[in-house]
Amino acid sequence: MAAAHGRSIPDVIGPNLRVLFCGINPGLWSGATDRHFARPGNRFWPALYASGFTPRLLAPTEQQRLLALGLGITNVVARTTARADELTKDEYRAGGAALTARVHAYRPAWLAVLGIGAYRTGFGRPKAVVGRQPETIGDTGIWVLPNPSGLNAHWTAAALAEAFAELRVASDPDPGPDSAAPPGPGDAPPA
Repeated sequence: MAAAHGRSIPDVIGPNLRVLFCGINPGLWSGATDRHFARPGNRFWPALYASGFTPRLLAPTEQQRLLALGLGITNVVARTTARADELTKDEYRAGGAALTARVHAYRPAWLAVLGIGAYRTGFGRPKAVVGRQPETIGDTGIWVLPNPSGLNAHWTAAALAEAFAELRVASDPDPGPDSAAPPGPGDAPPA
């Protein structure tokens, strides 16, 4: 794990995605495995499933499957750290500029930044709140979601899934009669 400090991991990205999810930066576990949101206890993958973005609970080793679903993953800051508080404001601002360029190049319908602090600092929006943002990057809408880290105790797994589901409904290119309904209680991922 210590050897993973300061590394970066490849994005899961392609042109014209429905949603490009953007973490704050990779943790050491992710850096050691080259997988996004890889640390056990991170709630990103369960939130994707519980909100209806994925048809089943995917493991970090299956991250490339997201592309077929029109989803991708990147980070505001590429540098791997043990904790997000190791990042500087300058890194966030530079990461926001690099992310903006990436969004212009790949043109996802939505950019979902996973962490309100990362969005506020990286994009110079100190009063932003979780949810749909009034700003866009070109034609790309911006949505801020809570940080899915297990350390973010302010958001329960259910509330996190609900926040993700709001974006899923907004990003659904072909909403049918059941499009607003995430998986039922019997379909929920294990806690």
